Amino acid sequence: MAIRPSLLQRGDTIGLVTPGSPLDPNVINTRVQVLRDMGFNVVFGSHVYSHYGIVAAPPQQRAEDIMNMFRDPSVKMILSTRGGTGVQTILPYLDFGVISNSPKIISGYSDATVLLNILYLYSNLITFHSLMLIDFQSETPPYNYDQFFKATSTLATSRIIENPPDIPLMSLVPGNVTGPIVGGNMTSLVNTLGTPYEINTKGKILFLEETHAPSTMIFRYLTQLLMAGKFKDCLGIIMGECTNCPVSYNTSYVDLINNLLVPLRKPLIINLATGHGYYKAAIPIGANVNLNSTEAILTILEPIVS
Repeated sequence: MAIRPSLLQRGDTIGLVTPGSPLDPNVINTRVQVLRDMGFNVVFGSHVYSHYGIVAAPPQQRAEDIMNMFRDPSVKMILSTRGGTGVQTILPYLDFGVISNSPKIISGYSDATVLLNILYLYSNLITFHSLMLIDFQSETPPYNYDQFFKATSTLATSRIIENPPDIPLMSLVPGNVTGPIVGGNMTSLVNTLGTPYEINTKGKILFLEETHAPSTMIFRYLTQLLMAGKFKDCLGIIMGECTNCPVSYNTSYVDLINNLLVPLRKPLIINLATGHGYYKAAIPIGANVNLNSTEAILTILEPIVS
């Protein structure tokens, strides 16, 4: 069983880090005020506001900000300001032993996908494919906050991950499998193939989502994952939304799923609202889930915080 972090409560301290691209300081400040208005204390990594070309700071410094948050006993949750680019460059500089001995909630998506999955793979820590600092704003739908706090602040022994009512989960291949859930943003995961940090899907349920990628690019990503054996190894497949993804050659995202993944005959559902879409379900990376693709039901089977 993976390591569960302690639950988050109002009054707790959230540690902010910028593991990839920089974020406008004004955006950071307005989002931090939302967290404070919710009753949380906020502390800042040394390079939260930094700019270093495409990324916020050199990888050693961004990694050290994360390690300092894990070492700080007052910090209950580590929150990425945003995803962006370059999160994978910090991975060689993390101390996975320290992380496993000081488990904390860590939340993000987009490029933070690689960090979430590697902390599960190397530190056996349940992580959260959920909100980032940039999402704490007045325009964020209640569904997203409800998902986030149900994942990070309740001790439920099991929970069905339900999409918003107007976005039904849909079954393409019926079946019923149980195992740890891994995955996230396709671009980020494909970028780690062939490195020590590539995703391990063996015996896992794999979920994927993407944004602003034409069908030609999705075709490349799915083909690369197929050729790398990631779909062969997994127990089942959950395809999230492809947000603002243009159709290419009259072939849509769903067409590609039907053409490339349905023939594998592995339990498969589509339409999970998480990641870059307007609605964001909170997915606990590393937790055991049941994928009942016959009924299009996804259930977390164990407590994910303690």
